Amino acid sequence: MIEFKNVSKVYASNGAHALDDVSISIAKGEFVFIVGASGAGKSTFLKLIMREEQPTSGSIIVNDMFLERLPRRKVPYLRRTMGIVFQDFRLISKMTVYENVAFAMRCVGKKSSTIKKRVPYILDLVGLSDKANDHPNELSGGEQQRVSLARALVNNPSMIIADEPTGNVDPEMSFEIIELLSEINKRGTTVLVVTHEHELVKSFGKRVINIEDGRVVADSADEEYIAI
Repeated sequence: MIEFKNVSKVYASNGAHALDDVSISIAKGEFVFIVGASGAGKSTFLKLIMREEQPTSGSIIVNDMFLERLPRRKVPYLRRTMGIVFQDFRLISKMTVYENVAFAMRCVGKKSSTIKKRVPYILDLVGLSDKANDHPNELSGGEQQRVSLARALVNNPSMIIADEPTGNVDPEMSFEIIELLSEINKRGTTVLVVTHEHELVKSFGKRVINIEDGRVVADSADEEYIAI
C-alpha cells in the first residue's frame, strides 16, 4: 500500500532536511498513527504520499505506483484512491451538508443517480442523516469534522489520510472521531492519522510511527509506545 525506501527530502529554498533516510512499509488495511512534534517531518511525509512534493532521494510506492516516476497527468488518479480529512474541515459554507459531500462526487464525474444513492448512505455511516440540510455554520466542530470525513469517504477510497483530525474539537469528540475512523478501518480501508495528541493515541491499540527531526525514531504497537 505505502512503501518508503531510504527516502530523504531537502527543501531547496532553505536547505532544511525535512526527512532523512526514512524507510517505512504500511500494508493495506492497517491503521497507523503518525506522531511527532511540530516540524518533525509529519507534514512532509503526507505531502510525499500525496505527491504534493517529491523526494530528494529514495523511492516511494503508493497503491502500486512508483511516485518518482509518476507523470503529472496521472497524479489526480493517485489522489482519487485517497480520502483526505483536514484539521480545519474545509467545508463550503454556502452548501448544505448533503451538497458538500455530493460535491466531492461531482468533482470526479459521478452520475446524479449514483450520488443520490451514495451520499445518504455515507451520511448515515457518520451519524449525520438528520443534518443533511444544515449548513456548516449550524454545526458543532465535531459535526463539521464528521462532514469532512463523509466527504473523504464518499468516493470509496482505499486509504484515508487524516491530518490532525481532532485539532479543532473537544476531547470527547476527539475520541469519537478516532472511534469512527477505527470502524471505517474495520471495513478494510487503510487509515493514517497524523496527531500530536499522545494521550489519545494511547487509548487505541494501533501501530504508532514516531518521527523526530525527520527520522523514524520508533515504529511500534501501542503497548510498546506507552512504554516509550
